[in-house]
Amino acid sequence: MMAVIECGTCQKEFDTQKSPAAPFCSNRCRQIDLGRWLNEEYGLPVEPTEEEPLHDLQDVQEEVE
Repeated sequence: MMAVIECGTCQKEFDTQKSPAAPFCSNRCRQIDLGRWLNEEYGLPVEPTEEEPLHDLQDVQEEVE
């Protein structure tokens, strides 16, 4: 049974069972995606909680920069 999906990087359709880089169509697309995460082009939203006020998150960001 073929599991055809769309590559998240190039939008090319491919068979996941034939791709060594699934869920990407190729190692190149996998590396492009990793680079985008590392360059902070992608990110996960963070909402402050009562234990972690917004100013604490800003302090951490300043320390990283």
